[in-house]
Amino acid sequence: MLPITEGKARRMVTANAAAQILVASNRGPVSFREEDDGTLTLRRGGGGLVSGLSAIGHGESSPSSVWVCAALSDADRRAARQAPHGRLDAAGHDTGGQAVRMLDIDPGTFDRAYNGVANSVLWFVHHLLYDTPLKPVFDEDFRREWSSYEAYNAAFADSLAAEAARGATVLVQDYHLTLTPRMLRERRPDLRIGHFSHTPWAPPDYYRMLPDAIGRQVLTGILGADRAAFLTRRWAGAFADCCEAVLGASVERPADPAADLAVTHEGRTTRLGVHGLGADADFLRSRARKPDVDERLAALRSRVGQDDGVPRRTVVRVDRTELSKNIVRGLLAYRHLLRTRPQWRGKVVHIAFAYPSRQDVPEYRVYTEAVRRVADEINEEFGTESWTPLLLHLDDDFPRSLAAYRMADVALVNPIRDGMNLVAKEVPVVSDEGCALVLSREAGAAAELAEDAVMVNPYDVIATADALHEALTLPAEERAARSKRLAAAATALPPQKWFLDQLAALTA
Repeated sequence: MLPITEGKARRMVTANAAAQILVASNRGPVSFREEDDGTLTLRRGGGGLVSGLSAIGHGESSPSSVWVCAALSDADRRAARQAPHGRLDAAGHDTGGQAVRMLDIDPGTFDRAYNGVANSVLWFVHHLLYDTPLKPVFDEDFRREWSSYEAYNAAFADSLAAEAARGATVLVQDYHLTLTPRMLRERRPDLRIGHFSHTPWAPPDYYRMLPDAIGRQVLTGILGADRAAFLTRRWAGAFADCCEAVLGASVERPADPAADLAVTHEGRTTRLGVHGLGADADFLRSRARKPDVDERLAALRSRVGQDDGVPRRTVVRVDRTELSKNIVRGLLAYRHLLRTRPQWRGKVVHIAFAYPSRQDVPEYRVYTEAVRRVADEINEEFGTESWTPLLLHLDDDFPRSLAAYRMADVALVNPIRDGMNLVAKEVPVVSDEGCALVLSREAGAAAELAEDAVMVNPYDVIATADALHEALTLPAEERAARSKRLAAAATALPPQKWFLDQLAALTA
């Protein structure tokens, strides 16, 4: 593509482009549902980005901001089509004072980009999930899906270019939008562009499973940013290694672990930063004391029950049925605990909330059924009339999750690979009596929490069972002390600080 001249860049700014700060992500801060009478109901979401962007503030003295996102459902697409240029706030929707532009991308294009590439290829590569004797197969169907991924990223680049004021700052989010930084720079070289990866990053040998040209395209897409950021130094280093091995880029690795790495390729330098996302302590502690959580807590305690008048201990996990979360091996470890340490039979209950995820992807449907099957086997093998050893729920219920956090004696977080894992940080913050954390060394959170957690190799079921036993037998005083230190580490970088630190680093 030919470079865009300064004059052409000026012409690409629309007359109403005034946003000084822009965020781009696949999922936005709002979604819609179509009611039986045809009306659209808006629902506002939460999470780190929503909380972070709220830190900018609103009002005459605050910089204007716009969030660009994709329409994910038919109701979203209808709302986007009805809004001028997809601007939901301009259409009168209650977006919480936040300007939101929702992109009405063709459903087929979106599905091929989102399910065919982002979730079935890039996610699998970075989480090392492939059954390599059989997959991946990069054939003509994949090339068609990749073309849709390019078109999807171009739609974001076009919209950001239209919304951004001269010299604005743009923060592009995650593996769905790896091509957007470079595309946007070609359209608007005046902008300050950042990219943040919420996933791990694959090491070069695994990354090179991607077709050579596509592997290079993803890397150069992110290198279109002035600064690319990651959740841990490990993931930033893996990205730099890939740039070095695949592109032949030069990498500067400062000895100071707090300093940015730098990748130079084709005459441009992109800095690589690290921003670990923490739990939102104020929100969690307040929300966990609401009446609906109290009701679910009482119900859970009733189901867990007592043994000889003593409340049973609890091992809690809360996850999506995501392949990388390693739920099946966690269940197998619990089964091994009960088989090899019969003293826990009748005295402990495993509360496992595994919410459906990506059921459009065949591997996820198979995995969800495997979770259900192993759970049933455990209850069939060990259950009695008065004791159900495992409580499995496959439906999403946030208040119930918070109730489980509160009553957890042990939190089990054993992903085979995870960019961060906020559950590991949230449970110690919410726990009523303090909990022990059994944590995979492959979670990004391990970089911050390892000292006070019981660490495990996520593939080792027997060692994980041993860790569960160790966690269950920790003296109450030590468990509470560890939980307090875990909560302090988990909340050191709350979402607003996480967002503002990136903004400051990008604009410095």
